[in-house]
Amino acid sequence: MEIQEYFSTQNKEYWISEIEKSDWSAGKFLHRLLKDNKLKETVGENTKLLLLTEKKKLVSFCTFAEKDDIQPTELTPWIGWVYTFPEYRGNRFAGKLIAYAEKLAKEAGMENIYISTNHVGLYEKYGYEFYKIMKAVDGEDSRVYTKRL
Repeated sequence: MEIQEYFSTQNKEYWISEIEKSDWSAGKFLHRLLKDNKLKETVGENTKLLLLTEKKKLVSFCTFAEKDDIQPTELTPWIGWVYTFPEYRGNRFAGKLIAYAEKLAKEAGMENIYISTNHVGLYEKYGYEFYKIMKAVDGEDSRVYTKRL
């Protein structure tokens, strides 16, 4: 398996079509942002879309960005859109991407990293701690988790 950065790949259209196959509404939203060239405008110009691939198969993906769905906020950076395709779940493949994003944050001199989610018990496995409930851009409450790097 290999981690690729979407914006550095040659075959963006192929990877967009793979992301579209996710069975998750947020994955569909990510697909639309990519198609419309709006992802970086939405979550930051330095956004990276990390793809865990097995040859031409997309296993898992996530973003590493200045912002996520909690806006405005001074908290940064964020891991977002964490998704693993059903046939690959249970193998901690998303953890490989999370660890890679944490490495990027550390290299950039960040002390903390954040995740906005409604999952309980998922990110704790990767060392994240509940920070607080914050309002997402859609007005809904979201659980924010953080990890000291």
